[in-house]
Parts: sequence; structure tokens; C-alpha cells
Amino acid sequence: MPRFARVLCWFRRDLRLSDHAALYHALKSADEVIPVFVFDRDILDALPSDDRRLPFIMACLHELQQALRAHGGELVTAHASAVEALPALAAQWGAEAVFTNRDYEPAAIARDAAVRQQLAAQGVAWFDYKDQVIFECDEVLTQGGKPFSVFTPYKNAWLKKLTPFYLQSYPVERYLPALARLPEQTLPTLDALGFADAAAQPLKITPGISGAQAALADFQRRLTHYQRLRDFPASKGPSYLSPHLRFGTLSIRLLAQLAWAQGDEGAQTWLNELIWREFYQQILWHHPRVAEHAFKPEYDALAFDNDPELFAAWCEGRTGYPIVDAAMRQLAQTGYMHNRLRMIVASFLVKDLLIDWRWGEAHFARLLLDFDLAANNGGWQWAASTGCDAQPYFRIFNPVSQSEKFDAEGKFIRRYVPELAALDNKAIHAPWLAKRLPEDFRLGRDYPKPIVDHATQRQRALALFGRD
Repeated sequence: MPRFARVLCWFRRDLRLSDHAALYHALKSADEVIPVFVFDRDILDALPSDDRRLPFIMACLHELQQALRAHGGELVTAHASAVEALPALAAQWGAEAVFTNRDYEPAAIARDAAVRQQLAAQGVAWFDYKDQVIFECDEVLTQGGKPFSVFTPYKNAWLKKLTPFYLQSYPVERYLPALARLPEQTLPTLDALGFADAAAQPLKITPGISGAQAALADFQRRLTHYQRLRDFPASKGPSYLSPHLRFGTLSIRLLAQLAWAQGDEGAQTWLNELIWREFYQQILWHHPRVAEHAFKPEYDALAFDNDPELFAAWCEGRTGYPIVDAAMRQLAQTGYMHNRLRMIVASFLVKDLLIDWRWGEAHFARLLLDFDLAANNGGWQWAASTGCDAQPYFRIFNPVSQSEKFDAEGKFIRRYVPELAALDNKAIHAPWLAKRLPEDFRLGRDYPKPIVDHATQRQRALALFGRD
């Protein structure tokens, strides 16, 4: 590695100082390091003004800025296309190289190639590093040197390859004196970027490095019980760390190390979820076509009904199936949805409403705070039976039995569908089947009747997949 006088470290999905691969290498390789963040117009201009991810990102950046200042550094930002911004920033600050962590999404790969080309034309070097995954790209392959397309063999190979080496943190702290001393920079306001103020839509998950650390400390106390509680949306079972993983306020190495070291049933189950995350990342990297197409090409031409009125009812949480409606309202109100519920509503959209999984995938992409292309696409294709390692076509979630099993007392339903609060614990799962409803409650007036019949639609779904 050559020695540089001054370099840029481009922050993206890694909004922290600790255990940061690119920052570590930049600090070791240069006399001065300038951290930069680009509000990329190629991404932001397509988003609605009330997108809740921008307040989250902005709060993370404010904390990152304060953390840098505590060590004598400063965060420089730009609001432009990244392909234009990075060469301009390098020229403005006299940087000889740009350091960053790799991103595996097709659009990000194309963007980085374009940035790298522009920088090279200016004589500016480019260095990128693995940071958001334990194993990337071709690091976990079959014995034949091919990418895995089934999860369990991938998981087994992943675990076999894992050693303490891959979980080591980067000791960034000892090199922080190399941060460049710059005039104080001001972060742009959300309004200046074209987005609504965060106060208008308070975040349910605390952002930033401090929010990540607090959430992790809380989860560590619950990790042992993760396997037992994770499927019940009314319980505090999940980690709630997915937004922090998505924006990199926590290191994946730290999380994997905690799970691996603890080793009990809860920790092993959670580590399994972290491996699923990497499985979908490598699927997307090896098969970028899945971003728009079914992993199994024969399912690209499925003749979905794609009824826009049924889709609107699903989006708005008025399908007449309480567990589905509660989940969809949770998403709309908070930007979060419990993982079990993601599977239930996805199965319902594709197998009950016979709507293309890509419609649901796009809806989640618009609303999820923790939206990640690889995980979102992988989850949707799994539920739709169009992906790798897919749920078999004939396994169709029954929304009533799922509700009775995972929200037996209706606590979650009552939280998000309050108009059903007075129904008893049996009726709340399927009001249309109830022998008795509250006197002042009328189905079809106070709450919708089911928009489809599950048994009928199940048979239609089987026929759609050519398996009736």
C-alpha cells in the first residue's frame, strides 16, 4: 500500500467509527483522512418527501459528525450525483485516493465503477474493502466452485469456514489522530434536501451509534430467549437491529462474534438469521437478474390477477383478515414489520390475492426503515415460491391459523386494529366465523368482511403454479 498525503473515506452503509474496514485502511495509509458522505441525488430524487429513512440517516450523520469532532475530525457532505460528487470532492480537497467499503447491489456496483473511472481520469486511486458481511462474493462456494442456491448447504459451508480471524474488529481508534483538521462543516437540513422534518414522523427505533449500542445492549439481555420468542409479534422477541445493520451503525463482525461466542439455542438461531442475510447478498451478487426477475425463470410468466383494488386493500390494511391488516398497518405507521408477519402478508398477497410478488416487494421497499434490496428480494421470492431455496408452491400460509398460533390472545391485532379490541380471543382472528360479536359491532361496517375466501384462493394459487 502506497503512502498518501491526503485521502477521502467515503461513508455509505457504515455510519460509525468503530470496526470500520475502509476507515481503518485509510487512516493507516494517509497523513490526513477526510470522511465524506454524499446525499446521492440518483437515489434521493426518486423518493417521496416523507421517506422515513432520511430522518434516520440524518440523525446517524449528526452522531457520526460529533464522534469525528471528538477526535479532531470533520464530516464533509455533498448533495449531488455520487458520480459527480466524489471526483469534485477529491479535487476540492486535494485527495490522492478514495477509500470505501464495498456494496453488492447491481446499481451500486455500476455507480462505483463509474466513480472509479472518473477518479482514475484525475489520477485519484480507489480502494474498497469488505465490511458489511463476514463472507462476500466468492468466499463461500460449493465444492465444485459454484455459488450456492440452497440455504442449508450454504449455512453449513459458511459455518465451516468461520474462524476467529473473520470476526476480528478493525482497531480504528488507535489511528484516529490521522483525521484531517478542517474548518467546521454544516450538515444540510432535511428541508434543503427536499424531505420532511423528522419531528413530523417520530422514529420508533432510535438512530445513530448511541441508538445502536443501546439496542444491542437490550438484545443481549434477551438473546438466550430469541428462538423461543422471535415468532410472536406481541412479544419483545426480535433483535430490532436490522436498521442498524442496514446503515452500518453496528458492525456485522461484532454481532456475529457475540452470537458465535454465546453459542446457546437463542444465539445459534440468531446467527442463522445473520447467515440468511449473507446468503441473499451472495445470491444478488451472483445473480443480479433477481432484482427484477424470478430466480426460477419459469415463474417469470405466471399469469397473476394483479387486481389493483385488492392490492390497495392489502396496502392499507383492510383485507378483512385481522393479522394481515394489523401487520400492514404496523408497516405504514412505523416503517417496521415483524419477520413472521412479513411471511404471512407476503404469502397472502401472492397466494390469496394472486398478485405479483414484485408489487409487494416494491411496497416494502418504499416503507421499510430497514429496507435492504437483497434481503427484501430474497424474502419475497421465498414466500412467492419463485426464488432459490423457495417455500414449496403447495405450502400456503393460512392467515387465520397463523394468527391463532402466533398471536393467540390477539394482543398484536388489538394494537394495530383497535376496532376489533372488543372481540374475544377466538373471534378476533376471524370475525366472519364468530358465533357472537359485540352488540355494537357490525361486520362490513366497523371492519371489512374478507375480500377473498382463503380456501378458494388456495386452489386458484395451486392452479396458477400448474400444480392443481
